Amino acid sequence: MEIKERKSPFTVCNVGAWSMTVVSSVGIIMANRQLMSPQGFAFDLATTLSSFHYSLTALVCLVSNAVGYSASTRVIPLWELILFSVVANASIIAMNFSLILNSQGFFQISRLSMVPVVCVMEWILHGKQFSRGAKMAVVMVVVGVSISTVTDVKVNAKGFLCACVAVFCTSLHQILIGSLQKKYSIGSFELLTKTTPMQALSLLFLSPFIDFYLTGKLLSNYKFSSGAFIFLLLSCSIAVFCKVSLYLCIGRFSAASFQVLGHMKTICVMTLAWLLFDSRLSLKNFLGMALAAMGMLAYTWAVEAEKEATNSKSLRNRKDKVSGEVMKPLTST
Repeated sequence: MEIKERKSPFTVCNVGAWSMTVVSSVGIIMANRQLMSPQGFAFDLATTLSSFHYSLTALVCLVSNAVGYSASTRVIPLWELILFSVVANASIIAMNFSLILNSQGFFQISRLSMVPVVCVMEWILHGKQFSRGAKMAVVMVVVGVSISTVTDVKVNAKGFLCACVAVFCTSLHQILIGSLQKKYSIGSFELLTKTTPMQALSLLFLSPFIDFYLTGKLLSNYKFSSGAFIFLLLSCSIAVFCKVSLYLCIGRFSAASFQVLGHMKTICVMTLAWLLFDSRLSLKNFLGMALAAMGMLAYTWAVEAEKEATNSKSLRNRKDKVSGEVMKPLTST
């Protein structure tokens, strides 16, 4: 009974972290769809929107520190914070360029490629090993989501280069979130508090130039309506929960697990679009979604099996060590 009582709060926190990730991710996609689509409010300044997201997140973190709800106790070297911000901002900017320059199909393929790239990078940087079951589950998820979402695929040199930079920087950014938390024994919210102000300031400076290059428009050219302002505020508010859940989930699990299980939001978005916006889903879409869902379940099972095997091995080692220490006095006498 004691073991169950210890595991229960941890399990509840894990479920809560993943639920927060899925709900906030689906929510921000829906809000941004209304805010940015031509049928909605046509706010197509993507990098500027990202800078607003990080600005509000930084403000929430700083206010939380000021009123005592959170505390900053660890010091991270400035050069690591700068590196982190450069990688994170390069991820955002390259992803926006990739979305503009590539077809929707190739953009989705590039996003799917982050799953194996993160796995390979974790293996190279941290020596992380994946079981055969986990590898097969990753393949199931990637194939399932690609069947559901990939349609037209057109590739050009500039778009391919931007997609490669986006995949590399996004994967590295997510790995850095986990490695910095472990390296400095720092909580997810504290790391978020230390990194977002620098990201927000740099994006606020860069976003006008990038958005003008991509769209030929500036924020001053956009005519805000009350509806656009409400959805902008809604998008920024949900983004705070997205950032918190991102850091929380990667800190509790890993970047690879976040990538694999994070595709649950893709299935949720497609299902909600079908239910709420009369979006068409073919048999191929349903089969792909089912395969991806099975892959996520298989990945979860494989990871839990690895953890149990590791815990059992460490427990046996401790028992052997204790029994050896007990036997030493007996043999010496």
